[in-house]
Amino acid sequence: MRLVTYQNRARTDAARLGVWLGERVVDVARLAASAGQTLPDSMLGLIDAGPDALALLGRLCDPYADQWPPGTSTWRDNVHLLAPIPQPRKNIFGIGLNYREHVAESSRSLDTAAQLPSQPVVFSKPPTSVIGPGDGIEHNAQLTQQLDWEVELAVVIGRQAKGIAESQAMDYVFGYTVINDISARDNRRAGQWIFSKGQDTYCPMGPCLVTADEIKDPHNLALTLKKNGELKQASNTRHMLFRIPALIADIASAITLEPGDIIATGTPSGVGAGRTPQEWMVPGDIIEAWVEGIGLLRNPVVNSQ
Repeated sequence: MRLVTYQNRARTDAARLGVWLGERVVDVARLAASAGQTLPDSMLGLIDAGPDALALLGRLCDPYADQWPPGTSTWRDNVHLLAPIPQPRKNIFGIGLNYREHVAESSRSLDTAAQLPSQPVVFSKPPTSVIGPGDGIEHNAQLTQQLDWEVELAVVIGRQAKGIAESQAMDYVFGYTVINDISARDNRRAGQWIFSKGQDTYCPMGPCLVTADEIKDPHNLALTLKKNGELKQASNTRHMLFRIPALIADIASAITLEPGDIIATGTPSGVGAGRTPQEWMVPGDIIEAWVEGIGLLRNPVVNSQ
């Protein structure tokens, strides 16, 4: 299923949980109520409710096709999509230097090591960095002149994981979304990345969360990024140095992963810092991050207020 968090187009109502089906968005809680059932009205609530709730939602969607009960669906064009998880409970786990060619370009332009990492490089982005489709990536000229892009496949955890084996790790995945790991390259501090990568609006996410059963092989997905329509990044998740089971097991070896936690799995080459000459995002730019099987995440760059 393609799950979304949405509001009406005017953004005057509370956020709701929906299923994106073709040209319509079906409200999860209202659909359940129409059948005398109960389901959560938020993404985190649905993840917390576990596999039985997701299975119930699937059964409720099956009979209707395009004939939805009154008051349960609306046209996609009538809604505004938010980040699938607008307010994560914890920091997003970021993975640095997880594509071979990105390791090479980073060593040339960002003074990182040229050797391939022997373990996953883990950093984090605060919940306050999250924005949704169409929201503005803020460019604060007083802080940065080197605002950069990074398209990434993100993994959403479905149940608590601690001390698990790689062979078990995929059983803990709820689904996948797209993240653009925005980075102010001139804001790194003594090798620490959180100020560079964790500022407000530096984690665009969306447009939806695709449940794990819909993605047959997350290690064979094309991903691209365009700036103002010009292709900047193009690769495939098969080029990850550390695959998703290794990332989950590594983090969970020391940090408890909980339902709704998010892991951004790293970016391929083609970032602005690695180009010749270097390129940066400025107000007025339109950035489009895309991952096969999930969709397009489009955000403008705007002046910070």
